[in-house]
Amino acid sequence: MTEKMTMGNPLETQPINKLIWKFAIPGIISQLVNSAHNIVDQAFLGWGVNDLAIGATNVAFPFTTIMTAISALIGMGAVSHFSILLGKRQTNDAADYMGNAITLMTAFGILISLVSSIFLEPILYLFGATDLIMEYAFPYARVICLGIPFGIFATGMSYFVRADGSPTFASAILLSGAIFNIIFDPIFLFLFDMGITGVALATVLGQVLSAALAVFYLLRKMKTVTVTAENLRIRLNVVGGIFALGSAIFFNHILATVVQIVMMNAMKTYGAQSIYGSEVVIAASGAVSKLSIVFLSSIIGIATGCQPILGYNLGNKKYDRVRKTYLLAIRYGTTVAVTAFLLLQLFPGTLLKLFGSDDPMFYEFATRYIRIYFAMMFFNALQPITSTFCTAIGKAKMGFWMTIVRQGILMLPLILLLPTFLGIDGVLLAGSISDGITALVVIVIGYREVKRLKKLQEEVSL
Repeated sequence: MTEKMTMGNPLETQPINKLIWKFAIPGIISQLVNSAHNIVDQAFLGWGVNDLAIGATNVAFPFTTIMTAISALIGMGAVSHFSILLGKRQTNDAADYMGNAITLMTAFGILISLVSSIFLEPILYLFGATDLIMEYAFPYARVICLGIPFGIFATGMSYFVRADGSPTFASAILLSGAIFNIIFDPIFLFLFDMGITGVALATVLGQVLSAALAVFYLLRKMKTVTVTAENLRIRLNVVGGIFALGSAIFFNHILATVVQIVMMNAMKTYGAQSIYGSEVVIAASGAVSKLSIVFLSSIIGIATGCQPILGYNLGNKKYDRVRKTYLLAIRYGTTVAVTAFLLLQLFPGTLLKLFGSDDPMFYEFATRYIRIYFAMMFFNALQPITSTFCTAIGKAKMGFWMTIVRQGILMLPLILLLPTFLGIDGVLLAGSISDGITALVVIVIGYREVKRLKKLQEEVSL
């Protein structure tokens, strides 16, 4: 990228609010469609199979979060350096980060797919499957594991495409797979009578399509850098840099996965002791989680949309634009979180009817889940936006500690402790208590960083 091309870069000249929506809206759309396809999966399984099939997808969901964790570790970790280096006009170094990221995503994807496929049954029991749910979880997860390499590559590359100045194409990469899934779910499930395996196959083929579009962009449309075979060769200093900045968001996803696994096992144990039973509790919690993802995905879209703006302007020492981007992102994200909280709390029954269950216990527990677990949902924009902000400005350790506080220090111990006194309600209370305390910690961290950026801008302006 020449200096002439970068001097007028809109990342450093356009109004921040317009830039955020320019980059965030395509991301929000892609996140929403991806969330919609998760709901469509659950809805079709509820209507076309049974509640146990819904429970099976929830038990297998950690495979998806692990895939997301790896793509974020490598993609977000590398693209944070990539954006900062573009801001400094160091395009050769930026190409090294992108090339090493491609190599790492490919290797990790293949390795995780193989290990998951070989040890699938014990892994699913570890994830919380009951004997009844295993009948559906095993064939579903067996197919899902095949798509892990494609999912990691497509998601990881979308970060680079967005940072390359093509947020719409970045969204198209993810949208294509989700739309394919939505279209072919009913075809494979009903027309070809493939059952839950057909739903999994539609998901994997969608991931293959997304990965193909990512390769097309890399080979034909990349604007800021050109990746060569030399850039693909692993460099330890580059890998170290990727892992350093990607570790916070990676551990966020990994700890979320651990929490999901512990929570499913707690649901299985304490659900069996409740009036609902394990299978109803697992299925209902999965349905509610998919509903919440629709709203939370909008917040993730805002956070990831801000990343190129934050990184580029930090590299260009425009600290006032970095600060304004973060504050606007918090405002927009909190608006979404409050809206989601109100909709879920006021209209739980209407939303839950999407899943086609005819079991009144399903609706009773799902509503209870919403009332208790998501009692602090209006705070849920603070942590993901601030964590992305810290990663983008090179403060990965802060993002890491925010993750540790919410998932490790609070959530896990509370899930293990509270149910011993409160039963299944204790599992649900662990979520709302963790969200409330984490919000206070994040507010303090965000406030300190905003003050620091203001001071840096004053020093630059002297």
